[in-house]
Amino acid sequence: MPAAFPALDLSADAVALTQAICDVPSESGDERALADLIVDALAAYPHLEVIRDGDCVVARTNLGRAQRVAIAGHIDTVPINDNVPTRFEDHDGERYLWGRGTADMKAGVAVQLKLAAELAEPVYDLTWMWYDHEETSQELNGLGRLARNRPDLFEADFAILGEPSNARIEGGCNGTIRFELRAYGVRAHSARGWVGDNAIHKLGPALARLAAFEAETIDVDGLAYRECLNAVGVSGGVAGNVIPDEVMLHVNYRFAPSRTSGEAIERMRALFPEYELTVVDRSDGARPGLDAPFAQEFVAIVGGDPAPKYGWTDVARFSALGVPAVNFGPGDPLKAHADDERVSVDQIHSTERALRAWLTGAA
Repeated sequence: MPAAFPALDLSADAVALTQAICDVPSESGDERALADLIVDALAAYPHLEVIRDGDCVVARTNLGRAQRVAIAGHIDTVPINDNVPTRFEDHDGERYLWGRGTADMKAGVAVQLKLAAELAEPVYDLTWMWYDHEETSQELNGLGRLARNRPDLFEADFAILGEPSNARIEGGCNGTIRFELRAYGVRAHSARGWVGDNAIHKLGPALARLAAFEAETIDVDGLAYRECLNAVGVSGGVAGNVIPDEVMLHVNYRFAPSRTSGEAIERMRALFPEYELTVVDRSDGARPGLDAPFAQEFVAIVGGDPAPKYGWTDVARFSALGVPAVNFGPGDPLKAHADDERVSVDQIHSTERALRAWLTGAA
């Protein structure tokens, strides 16, 4: 029998709600319990139309407003590592909620759920989206599945992703490709290695090139996007006494949104021409979109200078559909996926205040 969890109280303080949903494990592929709790909680609010697609939950207002805003967040996390249940900690005079999912990104989801329940008369029609499988490969992403199944739900004038951004606006995002480099040789007994051809040794030039690679920082519409190229995995070898005949190096390239994924792939083929290169995952980035009137209005409310988003986020999905989108949520991106993942209580409250002011016209 699945574990029973307390019902979600969407009228609770956003910090308490964050703790409640973080204490419901929802690693990628295991989001059902949390999605069920969200659907049950939203059923109490008649101003919301609730739609479910797998473990993706959508709630929207239909007030006939002239403009619509989509606000989204993923409900899955990377694997738990002795960091659930959550707890409170104090660091340098600031209060934090510690635990898996607090920063990435259940604090943002908690703020969104609270506002979805309480804002019955927002100045814009709102489409709230909470989705599954964000922390896995693109083909499983719940927001991507929803876009295929219900493209009508993505009709909006502006979108906000609640990804951790230290409660400041981060525009656009880098693109990403993951690819494999393969080299081949000939097996032989390791006592007579000269008879064979060691495939692993052939990775030397690729590793040297990666170590020497100087990543660019590229200005895109006024924001500086820093690129990264890294080996992230390697596999090969047969046995301790056998010269290996095949090896695979897994590489990740994060590229500025001024490049397409196709251009990024061709750049990598040119960098590693002697290797067999197989692309296993690719996602285009998104330009900042900060020139959109909605974005400029939102920046004025939040304050501060927008920054670039270095990691890939689903702002790219909205951008590809022609919807300007930004990242805005509580939590330090550097703590995402960390074993000491935590979120500032003050950032949860400031994110809620900013979104509430903008969506109610109270600013």
